[in-house]
Amino acid sequence: MLDQTPAPRGRELLAATGLAAFCSARWPEIEWKVQPYGAEGANLVATCGPGPLLYSHLDTSLDGDGRAAPEVTGREDAPGPLVVTDGVAEGFCLGVARAPVAAAVAAFANARQGTLLIAGSGTHRRGGHGEGVRAYLASAPSLPPAAIVAKGGPPALITEEPGAAFLKVRITGRPGVAMLPATAVPVGGIVRHAGLVLDAVETWRERYLASRAPFGRVGAQAGVGAIRAGWTEKPDLLPAELLLDLYVITVPGERGSRLATELTATLHAVLAGGPLEGCSAHVEVEWLHDAQVTEERAPIVKAAEHAWAHVFDEAPLDIVGWTGSTDGVVLREYGIDTVRVGPQSERSAVDPRRDVVDLAVLARYQRLYELLLSGDDLHEHVHDH
Repeated sequence: MLDQTPAPRGRELLAATGLAAFCSARWPEIEWKVQPYGAEGANLVATCGPGPLLYSHLDTSLDGDGRAAPEVTGREDAPGPLVVTDGVAEGFCLGVARAPVAAAVAAFANARQGTLLIAGSGTHRRGGHGEGVRAYLASAPSLPPAAIVAKGGPPALITEEPGAAFLKVRITGRPGVAMLPATAVPVGGIVRHAGLVLDAVETWRERYLASRAPFGRVGAQAGVGAIRAGWTEKPDLLPAELLLDLYVITVPGERGSRLATELTATLHAVLAGGPLEGCSAHVEVEWLHDAQVTEERAPIVKAAEHAWAHVFDEAPLDIVGWTGSTDGVVLREYGIDTVRVGPQSERSAVDPRRDVVDLAVLARYQRLYELLLSGDDLHEHVHDH
């Protein structure tokens, strides 16, 4: 059902309604509620009494069926339907959310305890700050005692997550025309010197990583995700602006103003005295989340360690320098102790939009979620806490 229903970020109502209908038909004794928010956003929520919150998200990183982002994937064709062969599933965006969602829904239906939240707007996007989970928390009669984030990752119990921000770099010169390249500033047009700007950003990135040593179990990271300039319908005009968009992973204590100041200084050093002399540099910061941590002595963490030992033959990996940020940071903002844990996947060798998941591994994580929802040890720990 998930594979056949697109769930673009902020427009998950159709997928949430379809999932609610599927679950209601399969488990009619549970009340499955669609919680709309915004214009077309929606969560799926179900509650079976007290207990922790089991969270995953409905939306996918690539909109729709993947054809809406050829700028990223380099492909216009559809990624094809879900295929299950010899205990292995392969399909669109399984790793990002759909495989963990399936495990979370099945675990909740079996455990019949706690609350299930399959939220919309769980992926990072410009102008988006966890609207789905925030809509749920704002309407909940009380906050859950703890939360489990069911999202793919390493075989580990992740208790700390970094913050995140989007940065926009704007280099501005003067427009010109291709037939008279000297009319532009810089001469020949700003696009001609885009490599200098990218090199400057990389210089800043290296300094940023060197100056932000791993803090606790999280680390810093940054990358350029988009670059654009000019008018594609009229390339005989040399544009005045070059725009770069960066995604930055932050450690605790980071400030957006510091990011902007350091990157601007690096850009100014490149502009001065070179081909880009006469251009200006400006950096805008869109702050998404602060880094957050759940103490290792928290009841949900101890319960997760205990449940892991029941399900898996090997101890969880000891993660250091983790750079993945989810809605777990939002839950922790509300004072909810949270642990992230989920199945592993691999990208398809044929189509990178598709992921490959071992269903036996997925079943183990389903069992882990069941234990965390219904385990007496967790309830005792929460009560003592």
